Amino acid sequence: MNSEIVESFAQMVREKGIDKDILAGIVEDVFSMMVRKKYGQEAKFDVVVNMDKGDIEIFLEREVVEVVENPTTQIDRETAKELSGEDLDVGEDYVEVVPLVTFGRRLVVSAKQNLNQRIKEIERELMYNEYSNTIGDIIVGEIYQIRRNEILINHNRNELILPKSEQIFKERYKKGDTIRAAVKEVRKNNGNPAVIVSRADPKFLAKLFEMEIPEIYDGIIEIKRIAREPGERAKVAVESHDDRIDAVGACVGMKGVRIHTIVRELNNENIDVINYTDVPELFITRSLAPAKLKSVEVQKEARTANVLVASDQVSLAIGRNGQNIRLITAGLETAKDVLNATMDSLLAIEGLDEARIKEIRDMIRRDLEEAEVDDEEEQVEPGKPIATATPDDLPPGEAGAAPTQPPTVATEPPQETSPAPGDGPKNS
Repeated sequence: MNSEIVESFAQMVREKGIDKDILAGIVEDVFSMMVRKKYGQEAKFDVVVNMDKGDIEIFLEREVVEVVENPTTQIDRETAKELSGEDLDVGEDYVEVVPLVTFGRRLVVSAKQNLNQRIKEIERELMYNEYSNTIGDIIVGEIYQIRRNEILINHNRNELILPKSEQIFKERYKKGDTIRAAVKEVRKNNGNPAVIVSRADPKFLAKLFEMEIPEIYDGIIEIKRIAREPGERAKVAVESHDDRIDAVGACVGMKGVRIHTIVRELNNENIDVINYTDVPELFITRSLAPAKLKSVEVQKEARTANVLVASDQVSLAIGRNGQNIRLITAGLETAKDVLNATMDSLLAIEGLDEARIKEIRDMIRRDLEEAEVDDEEEQVEPGKPIATATPDDLPPGEAGAAPTQPPTVATEPPQETSPAPGDGPKNS
């Protein structure tokens, strides 16, 4: 029985990665409780666990006396001699090996249940520590169950959760598929910790860049800002710490091979990469490229900006379906939101008056159809570096952070001769 018990827990050491010494200490604690239940709290004993040999030994110590007053801690000379075959003097200790079978089935079963519970607690703690230390890292697992709102992933025999909110909406998942995702959060529960992974979080995109672009992994190029509309478009601002290395070119790679690998992983999400700058006006100009801006007025304290563009550039500035607006603001997300917003809510935006709002709304109504830019206008020729936008209009801040108010886009009247449409945003 001893070897069976130890072997069962030695197997846990191999499978779960539990430290052998920690497990041996748990076994000792559990069997010590079992001895106290049988012999009382005053009992003197020693539990020895040998995980290598698969053996558990329990030694009970009793003092040799002439007259026994406490059987738990004392034994008379005659009994001690009969059991040990030795003449022991009064005052000496008699050490007896106690077989597990003498504890009875109930105590042994209770000990096993206690051991199982302690092992599960250790497994939960190990799982929590393992994934808490890998927040932001990418894991590779297998989909083993698909529910209505979440995907369950098997990773190293642990269950990870990919919620609906962390999925790329265009993707379709199948049981048995291999999937990559970033560890986003670890929550402690009554049972095993809930490990939340994400494919929609900006950190997942950042980690993909780090994996595919050695210069980022080595710290030569730094990702300064990321914003995503998962499955549609992402904007990434990068900065090179080596004047000899072009940050955008390194991220794109020869003939776009580096960026295309990331694009394929994200189900053909368009990724725009630009050079970062801490000059707000220049940063906004790069963010809205290829639209040509007439002027950019920044209010740093309010974290807002007024951007003036010609009417023929509006569609490029706000992006397809208003994507550029959504990527740089947490407030009004589309051009239609501006049309539907109340006059009072728009007047609350610093720098806008009623006349300016009417002008902007008239411009949006006139040019809304131009906002539905064909996807082909947004494609880049193979091999050309991406040079468009990142979301933040004002530095500095956390990756993916947005200003408190949207930039105001105003227009100038169209020229007598309309210029040719600009090249679409350069993408990969």
